[in-house]
Amino acid sequence: MTPAPWTATILTLYPEMFPGPLGISLSGDALARGTWALEARQIRDHGIGRHRAVDDTPSGGGAGMVLRCDVLGAAIDAAASPGDTRPRLLMSPRGRPLTQARVRELADGPGLVVVCGRFEGVDERVIAARQLEEVSIGDYILSGGEMAAMVVLDACIRLLPGVMGKSASGEEESFEGGLLEYPHYTRPREWEGRAIPEILNGGNHGAIARWRRGEAERITRERRPDLSVRSGMSSTKP
Repeated sequence: MTPAPWTATILTLYPEMFPGPLGISLSGDALARGTWALEARQIRDHGIGRHRAVDDTPSGGGAGMVLRCDVLGAAIDAAASPGDTRPRLLMSPRGRPLTQARVRELADGPGLVVVCGRFEGVDERVIAARQLEEVSIGDYILSGGEMAAMVVLDACIRLLPGVMGKSASGEEESFEGGLLEYPHYTRPREWEGRAIPEILNGGNHGAIARWRRGEAERITRERRPDLSVRSGMSSTKP
């Protein structure tokens, strides 16, 4: 029996945005092969009244509109049965920052249900009632959760078995070992007076590995000292 593919269900007011960039390159090839599956569902199908309203004014006053809990709750219930074990994410700037460790956990599961918010926000009651995990991809504001959802999906899909050619290509990337990635070089050997570091041309794989580790630590110290602390590195150059 063929196992079910890793499946992403997206709840959005703009389902036509999907698959978008996820339909090309590695993720697009994997989608065509059936390695993963995508379902984009229209939240407005569960809207209220003749005009299928999905939002209302904020209780207590204030700017903007808020996505209704009854509408979103119905959309989630229609997309995910009570026995659906997939994590339910809400893309939100107040959510926990997405990390590579969390991406690996999500990629190892059966898939995702992702809610793409719009307007001023989402009624807090539906977040609690449907156990939505709020996730942020950075400290900035987007027009809606769709682009953020694509970031999450792309990060997960590339880790699915068979999507990347070599498993090592994923294991040595930034954040996988708590460090940013070391510098890369390729031919020509010299370009505009800049040469490839000689150690990379010598064929001594042990020395190359040590150089790469040292460069990864240096770049992490300089650019992301917060990662240096978390990975156990000294925050100052030895």
